[in-house]
Amino acid sequence: MSKNILLLNANPKTESFARLLADHYQIEARVRFDVRRFDLPEMAFQPSLDQGYDAIQPLEPCLQDFQQQLKWADHLVIVSPVWWGGLPAKFKGLIDRAILPGVAFQFEADNPEPVPLLQGKTARIMLTMDAPPEMLQVQAQPVLAQLDRFTLQFCGVAPAETTLLGSVILSTASEREEWIKTVKSLGAEGI
Repeated sequence: MSKNILLLNANPKTESFARLLADHYQIEARVRFDVRRFDLPEMAFQPSLDQGYDAIQPLEPCLQDFQQQLKWADHLVIVSPVWWGGLPAKFKGLIDRAILPGVAFQFEADNPEPVPLLQGKTARIMLTMDAPPEMLQVQAQPVLAQLDRFTLQFCGVAPAETTLLGSVILSTASEREEWIKTVKSLGAEGI
């Protein structure tokens, strides 16, 4: 059975190490799997959910497409930098605008517990950081709590596998090659 993979390069910079990692993952994964990819710098949308859930804010075409691919996917792969201990603002905006009631979860009657709509999906989160290796877990912890536990798992996705890479800024060419080799292997397995 083929696996449908949604790949998101969540770095808002046009050229980045995250984009390079997504490139290598995609090249390997598409040999055996159906891969659909989004690159955050190429997505044009208003990142602020100005009315919260009080009013419907029309979705830009890229967000409509993202929602459709999110429903289609069996496996989500997110490659993102960690900036100031959190997600880049535009990536947070993508979450706010696209991961909506009726798409990823829904509330019923007066029940405060949501009904998750993304059950049966798996995920991998790859985070790049400039923190030294001994600090990767500490720096990634708030991002993983927000992105994995309180977003993906909230919507029914299984707990994500994680890949933490850093320090990018201090890395050598050989360290980067090792990271790329790891990402290629993940792509080849579709995990």
